[in-house]
Amino acid sequence: MLTIGPLTSTDRDTWQELFAGYNEFYGRTMPDEFFDQAWTRFQQDTEIHALGARLDGQLVGITHFLTHASTTAPDSCYLQDLFTAPEARGKGAARALIAAVTDWAREQGCGRVYWSTHESNATARRLYDQVAENRGFILYLIPL
Repeated sequence: MLTIGPLTSTDRDTWQELFAGYNEFYGRTMPDEFFDQAWTRFQQDTEIHALGARLDGQLVGITHFLTHASTTAPDSCYLQDLFTAPEARGKGAARALIAAVTDWAREQGCGRVYWSTHESNATARRLYDQVAENRGFILYLIPL
């Protein structure tokens, strides 16, 4: 059975493994203090938020998201990170996490949920093309 809900203190180690896997997918490594800071902020649940997907009680997927003001619409919800353990892929966890973030954003009065992914992430894009609209925007970034 698949369930979606907040992360609890007992999820800390598994969450970190999943988040490390997400970052490895994108070629990044994070120092321990980044994990610690993110976990603390998720537990505060004020600026950034997190949900977990559990399959038969085991944490197999995570999502991190936040809201921000918009100049052209109600506030927006940015789904920043989404990752499912390889052994749980294809079982609905990512789709359910996206739906849960969408429900949360709707309850907060947001006007949209959006996210980005790398163009080469074909597996994720197959799902994203089913649940959202690709409006063709290109992401630019200035690292600081």
